[in-house]
Amino acid sequence: MVKWEYALLVRRRVGEGRRLDLTYIWYGPDGSRRDVSAFGDTAIAHLNRVGAEGWELVSAAEDVNNQESTFEVHRYHLKRPVS
Repeated sequence: MVKWEYALLVRRRVGEGRRLDLTYIWYGPDGSRRDVSAFGDTAIAHLNRVGAEGWELVSAAEDVNNQESTFEVHRYHLKRPVS
């Protein structure tokens, strides 16, 4: 039987006026939380990086919390087999 471990990549975009802050946080299968923003400025860059480590995208979700789209959260749920 295949056993899986799961992780979560969260992309947050917060805007104030013309300023936008973009961060990527990695929630590992061990419960760790790590800011991985320095590894890239696009979701594709992050997904390709963890894909090379054996992670597979399971689902993605987006929340936009107001009409001006000044706050967005994208969640990327990933899994990989436990060796």
